[in-house]
Amino acid sequence: MAQARPEAAVAANKLPTLSQLPGSSPLMKRLGAPLLALPAYQTGTALADAPPTFTEVGLRYTNYSEDRIDRDLVIFGATDRYDIDVTQLWIEAPVGASWSVALDVQNDYQTGASPWFVGAQQNGEPGVIMSGASIQDNRVEVGVTTRYFWADGNAGFAVSHSDEDDYEATALAFDASWNTADDARTWSTSLSSSRDTLNPTQGVIPVFISEEDLDTQSGYFGVSQILSRTTIARIGLSYTLSEGYLSDPYKLRDQRPDTHERLSLSAGYRRFLIDANASLQIDYRYYADSWGTDSHTVELAWAQNLRGSLLTPFMRYYTQREADFFSVIADAGAPQYADDYRLSSYGAVTLGARWAVALGESWTLELEAERYMTDADWGVFDGDAAPALVDFWLGTVGIIWRFD
Repeated sequence: MAQARPEAAVAANKLPTLSQLPGSSPLMKRLGAPLLALPAYQTGTALADAPPTFTEVGLRYTNYSEDRIDRDLVIFGATDRYDIDVTQLWIEAPVGASWSVALDVQNDYQTGASPWFVGAQQNGEPGVIMSGASIQDNRVEVGVTTRYFWADGNAGFAVSHSDEDDYEATALAFDASWNTADDARTWSTSLSSSRDTLNPTQGVIPVFISEEDLDTQSGYFGVSQILSRTTIARIGLSYTLSEGYLSDPYKLRDQRPDTHERLSLSAGYRRFLIDANASLQIDYRYYADSWGTDSHTVELAWAQNLRGSLLTPFMRYYTQREADFFSVIADAGAPQYADDYRLSSYGAVTLGARWAVALGESWTLELEAERYMTDADWGVFDGDAAPALVDFWLGTVGIIWRFD
């Protein structure tokens, strides 16, 4: 990757819009926000009205590995947790002068154990009943996106379908971005809809449903603004409504509301520093939902141009308030309750780095590693500590080929 020139600083720091982010697959919904990633294809610089001038083919492998749970916190079951291997293959190509089409294929294979419920140990402290190391699942997702470009913007339509042993999902999405006459401001919007069907599999953990459905609609509107030759900022608002089965069938007596409204406000800032040949990147998101949870996320990154590569170390802080119906120890008699640690109050810190290396004119090697750590005491909200908070490692290697 060539070093960024000062006159290209704003373009090099351009922020991806939410419409460029992939929809949440069942896997991503299960694991939550920490795994959200940039789109597989065309993550490089692109103006809102510029169709791709090359064909891009990419292959990426990611390993997600959770730390073992402390044996002192386990009443019964395995201490191993999830290990997930994700393989992505994509191709995007221009079609004529004004269109592009992209195909994405993703395969996820996961094994391990997860918390079944939380009870009281002999000393009265909460302890976890684990599922046993019996979970094995494979998911395949295929998506197609077509995009039309005009002088001042572009619009895209995407359809995707995923299938795994106990889950099937189909999603449609539309997005559009357009520039103002002076190209200093870009407006963006997106709409998406998905239909999910859950057919839980009977295993070591007993389940009490046979089939349930979930419908989700989401919308986003945002704007990015060039503030100077080297500075750009953006702000956006998103709303998501899910209706249907929202409980976890693999947790004992998990009973959650059948509607879930989510609102988030996000903002970003990029400043290219000419003397350092690098950019400072700051992102913030506020999130609130109808379950009583709200959260703050702050990420700081430094994108340093090196000879033939771009190195970006980053740090992220996350804190959330527990859901209204969260209980540390199982309360199966409550009309709505969950002891899922992902609904508790806690704080999390992520440390990581991304490295993109140019291998000649047409090939790029991508490497990424991050460490995610949680602790109830790191959060800014009150709440009892959940014993099953998760720490994990995430590693990614990818190769991209671009050709005319």
